[in-house]
Amino acid sequence: MNNVTEFILLGLTQNPDVQKVLFAVFTVIYFLTMAGNLLIIVTITTSRALDAPMYFFLSFLSFIDGCCSSTMAPKMIFDLLTEKKSISFSGCMTQLFAEHFFGGVEIILLTVMAYDRYVAICQPLHYMIAMNRRVCGLLVAMAWAGGFLHALIQILFIVWLPFCGPNVIDHFICDLFPLLKLSCSDTHIFGFFVAANSGLMCMLIFSILITSYVLILCSLRTHNTEGQRKALSTCASHVTVVVLFFIPCIFVYLRPMITFPIDKAVAVFYTMVTPMLNPLIYTLRNSEVKNAMRKLWSQILGNPG
Repeated sequence: MNNVTEFILLGLTQNPDVQKVLFAVFTVIYFLTMAGNLLIIVTITTSRALDAPMYFFLSFLSFIDGCCSSTMAPKMIFDLLTEKKSISFSGCMTQLFAEHFFGGVEIILLTVMAYDRYVAICQPLHYMIAMNRRVCGLLVAMAWAGGFLHALIQILFIVWLPFCGPNVIDHFICDLFPLLKLSCSDTHIFGFFVAANSGLMCMLIFSILITSYVLILCSLRTHNTEGQRKALSTCASHVTVVVLFFIPCIFVYLRPMITFPIDKAVAVFYTMVTPMLNPLIYTLRNSEVKNAMRKLWSQILGNPG
C-alpha cells in the first residue's frame, strides 16, 4: 500500500537570506567540483606520462566523484531558490539508487587503489604483471558491479515499504533513515539491515584500507630516501581521501535508526565538499600530475613548450 506520490524536502534551512547565500556558495563549489574532476580526467587520458594503473584508477575516481555530486547537488541548489521543495516518489527512489550506486563504486575503487599501491610498493618486481591492463579493467568492472549490487539491495528493500501519508523529509536529499521514519510499517529490523549493508561495510573496508596503508608504511624501511618520499606523498593523498570519504559514511550509517540535526551538515560534506577536495588532494601532492596539467595547459594555449 502506497498513498504517497511525492515527498516534500525541508532542505537545509527555512531562512530565505541564508538560502540565497548557500545558493551562491554551493553553485561555486559544484562548478569547482566538476571543473576539477574533468581536468583530472582530461589530463590523464591525454598524457602519455600518466599511463600507470594508479592514474587509470584516479581518472575513474574523478568520474565517480563528478557523478556522485551530480546526483544530489543540482537538485539541492535548485531547491534553495524554490518555495516548495518537492520530489516525486520515483525521483526519490532514483536519487537514492544513484547515491548508493556511485557511493558503492567509490568504496570499491578506493579499495582497488589501495591494493594497487600495496603491490607497487611492497611487490615492485611483480607489479607490471599483477596490475596489467586486463586486470585493471576487471577491477574497475568489479567496482561498477559491486556498486550496482549494493544499490539494488538497498532499493529493493525500501521500494516495497508502505508509505501511507506523512511525506515530509527533514533533509535536502532522499536518504535511507529519513525515508524509513516516514514508512507506516515497523522498520526497526530494516534499520539494522541498513547499518549492516552500509555502515558495517564502510567500517570493515575502512579498517582494511588503514591496515593496508600501515603495512605499506612498514615496508618503506627497505626503500631508499627518494623512494620513501614519493611513496609517502602518494599514500598520504590516498589516506586523506579515504578518511574524508569513510568517516562521514560511518557516522551516518553505522548506528541505530535515528537522525541528528548534524546529519545535514555531514551530508553536505560528503556530497559537495569531498568531491571538490579530491582533485586538489591528488594534484597538489603529485608532481607528475601537475607537470602533465602544465603541459596540457600550454598545448591549449598553443605553446608547445
